[in-house]
Amino acid sequence: MAEIIQRDGTWIFDGDTLRLTPGRDKNVSLLRRTLGELTVPLGALAGVSLEQGRKAGRLRLRLRDGADPLLQATGGKLAEPNDPYQLTVEADRLGVAEYFVDEVRGALLLDQVPAGPVDGYLVPGPAVPLSASAGDGSASFDGERVRLEWNWKTEDAKSAAGSRTLALADITAVEWRPAAGLENGCLRFTVRGADTKAPPKYDPNSVELWGFKRDPLMALVAAAVQARLPHPAAAVDDPPAEEPDGAAALGPGPEADHDALLRRLRELGELHRQGVLTDEEFALAKQAVLKRL
Repeated sequence: MAEIIQRDGTWIFDGDTLRLTPGRDKNVSLLRRTLGELTVPLGALAGVSLEQGRKAGRLRLRLRDGADPLLQATGGKLAEPNDPYQLTVEADRLGVAEYFVDEVRGALLLDQVPAGPVDGYLVPGPAVPLSASAGDGSASFDGERVRLEWNWKTEDAKSAAGSRTLALADITAVEWRPAAGLENGCLRFTVRGADTKAPPKYDPNSVELWGFKRDPLMALVAAAVQARLPHPAAAVDDPPAEEPDGAAALGPGPEADHDALLRRLRELGELHRQGVLTDEEFALAKQAVLKRL
């Protein structure tokens, strides 16, 4: 068991699962407070690191691609204060943070968790029902339908048809994008048979966002919908190739074992390059694999 408690939040690791609870400090973002506690299985992690500064440090989790619907829906565009996988560590707790990193890295090594992408979500999306208001409208999702409603700031061309109800079965994609510079952001739903290139300002399936405090809450709606859509990786997987006659009857055999060990060596090398494994951990793990070869 490893635990670190900070004003920014509390992270607990029990060997199999990490529980990330946001703190109650006024500097904790609205998105993190609304999202609440996250339960992250060890298998969803690609790595963990501690970045040390002069006055404080930062714990950072790196998830495997495709493991979290929130990261999938936002495309890596969440600003650091809204990232639930970062924790600010006060200077006098850096030693505890180092121990936390060692414990997680050791478990990743022991369980031989690969760092590559996954084809199914391993972190649950935000609980439903939920709703958010920002920009030119509000969005709510009950697990089966998305409802978009407009406010007095909505363009007449978009609001004239009234509120929108989108069935989950008709939604093929969802995207959240923050406002950046002079470009407004959006929460956009792609609906089957109604593709459009219209700006969010005029798109009846989009909420336009202007860069205000509540904009990130729309990302939670996007994540809840994303979690219930087919996983992007699973959707594009090719069907398995047919095996030559008799291949199935041969079983894994020594060649398959040899290939698996070679793949493990490549995975360890990647973990080492990414900083997940220290030089010593990499050397020990590599030696163990080579002995089996």
